[in-house]
Amino acid sequence: AMGYAACEAASAEAQGDGIAGNVGAGCGATVGKLLGMGRATKAGIGSASLRVGRLIVAALVAVNAFGDVIDPASGAIVAGARALVGDGWTNTAKALRNPAMRGVRALRGNTVIGVVATNGRLDAAQANTLASAAHDGLARVIRPSHTLYDGDTLFTLATGQVAADQVLLADMATEVVAGAILNAVWAAEDAGGLPCARTLAK
Repeated sequence: AMGYAACEAASAEAQGDGIAGNVGAGCGATVGKLLGMGRATKAGIGSASLRVGRLIVAALVAVNAFGDVIDPASGAIVAGARALVGDGWTNTAKALRNPAMRGVRALRGNTVIGVVATNGRLDAAQANTLASAAHDGLARVIRPSHTLYDGDTLFTLATGQVAADQVLLADMATEVVAGAILNAVWAAEDAGGLPCARTLAK
């Protein structure tokens, strides 16, 4: 019923910068759960798109990951498991290498789920390949990604209006998924007692 209501409420005007952060599936999204929910960071839902000539690739992603979100330009953590002491980050990937952390049970129910849409012309096999390639964008900005504690899933939609090179499509999909994840984190607002990336960056 909720999905049906969402489809009825959809419109061409319901796009843009306002549809990100603590909206829809992003309301309960968080990242960095190694030390429990109390040390996580608020995340949300985000989007990004690229155009090359007539070809368009876009992504919409809800970011509720076990790991930390990284700025690929600097390698710095922008949202994730907050340190037990002070204002810094735990750095989940490095912490997992510590033998003392190997018995830690991560919170279940994590996932990064989203859709990559293009106006490119794809058959079923090519759409599946594109969805797989899009996961490279997820791994580019979430560390660790695709863990046993995550249910990461990306779907592909293609409207078939433009002939598209598969290599170009895969690269564009990687970029927009990474961009959508960063958008989800930076657009999020404090909620549920958890700070967001913008609050922590101040």
